[in-house]
Amino acid sequence: MTTEFGPLITAMATPFTSENEVDMYTAMELVEYLIENQTNTVLLTGTTGESPTLTHDEEFKLMEEVVKGTRKRVPIMAGTGSNCTQTAITSSQRAESLGVDALLQVVPYYNKPNQEGMYQHFKAVAASVSLPIMLYNIPGRTGINMEPETVARLAEIPNIVSIKEAAGDMDQFEKMVSLTPDDFSVYVGDDSLVLDAISRGGAGVVSVASHVVGKPLQNLMQAALNNDLEAAQVEFDRLKPLFDVLFIDTNPVPVKHALKLLGFPMGEPRLPLVSLEADKADTVESVLDQVLGT
Repeated sequence: MTTEFGPLITAMATPFTSENEVDMYTAMELVEYLIENQTNTVLLTGTTGESPTLTHDEEFKLMEEVVKGTRKRVPIMAGTGSNCTQTAITSSQRAESLGVDALLQVVPYYNKPNQEGMYQHFKAVAASVSLPIMLYNIPGRTGINMEPETVARLAEIPNIVSIKEAAGDMDQFEKMVSLTPDDFSVYVGDDSLVLDAISRGGAGVVSVASHVVGKPLQNLMQAALNNDLEAAQVEFDRLKPLFDVLFIDTNPVPVKHALKLLGFPMGEPRLPLVSLEADKADTVESVLDQVLGT
């Protein structure tokens, strides 16, 4: 399946300075690195970007700088979701004015709306902008699951074009694929499920591991999409230890540590997240060395 976002979307981590401010210089270096390593779309201000602890002003500044710096070489998607519908609308409209190419909209968290409430929330956000929207279902963080039938209803709205499905239930994933039209793309939100997702009609992955293994992950997906399952499986088996270790602690703490090992000054995560304990840091380094062959 082809899609306007490509098979590989990287949910980019946000670098911080030693004063715990957003490090725009390193952010732009990271964007360039991701593009060079075959990321098709860069997603800013998602969970991996520590959006819960970024101010709106910081998010908008990051969007503005990245849009200017990338000069339309790859699509820039921005997470502008909220558990307040009006806030999601206001943030989405501001992001659109800054020139981003698409929006990620998470299921409202904490409020725990029912399926009709979710539908009305996303419908209202979609009506407020002209940009394409990717829905984001992650019940482990939001406390509520968006059902495939609700996704199918939302897929009828012209600018709701995709979903990042991160419930971890591959039967539900497959049902979302089957209930939505061919021009609606279903992405998996977990690198370790990418091969299974593509085999079930998925479009690709919203990735964390692509910070470290962008080209090999792209190769894996291209092989799978071209039905070269043997080559895809070989690459998957090689990368799987890295997929797993990047979730040895709360995302994005492990991947930020991995990026530091690759030479990017990512700073410390913002509280309430804290840096990896020494034994976990050693494990990340060991697996990174193993997979990269360093």
